[in-house]
Amino acid sequence: MAIHPTAIVEPGVSIGRNTAVWDNVHIRHSTKIGDDCIVGGKSIIAYGVVIGDRVKINSFAYICTGVRIERGVMISAGVTFTNDRFPRATTPDLKELLSSDPDEHTLTTVVREGATIGARATIGPGLTIGRFAMVGMGSVVTRDVPDHALVYGNPARVAGYVCACGQPVAGATADTKTYRCESCSATRQPGEKGLAAVR
Repeated sequence: MAIHPTAIVEPGVSIGRNTAVWDNVHIRHSTKIGDDCIVGGKSIIAYGVVIGDRVKINSFAYICTGVRIERGVMISAGVTFTNDRFPRATTPDLKELLSSDPDEHTLTTVVREGATIGARATIGPGLTIGRFAMVGMGSVVTRDVPDHALVYGNPARVAGYVCACGQPVAGATADTKTYRCESCSATRQPGEKGLAAVR
């Protein structure tokens, strides 16, 4: 484990073996980070976040409370997560600042294993980003992303499918029976939630 001297790691944070935390990162209490991860400079991880093994978080990412990231995920530079559909700073009469603690409005977002979220993407609250899915840079994600789906835009929409190796699969749709990835030669089959390995 390597933690840059300018990083702020609050008490109660668990950081796994061989994980590197770079400059000016702030990790809030009760967060768990797995083994062999990288947390890029100036990123902020709120309290109670759970991050699996071998996750790459590039610089300037913001990961809020309620996010769970599974193993092998790539969070690119400047990605922002959200956790409340209708946030307010104060009570309706504007006389009292509301707490930032989780409440009944705080929603959970899950990023499944192997997924990639492109630079400057914004992830809405209460969503699931599927296994090996790929979110294009600058996208605004407002609905669940199927396994292996390639999504981009504002709002992000499915534009195709990608292999576990990351390469787009030419011509694949939800109705495609099987295909062979031209890059890694893996054989895959689209399923209800995207591409699934053929056994």
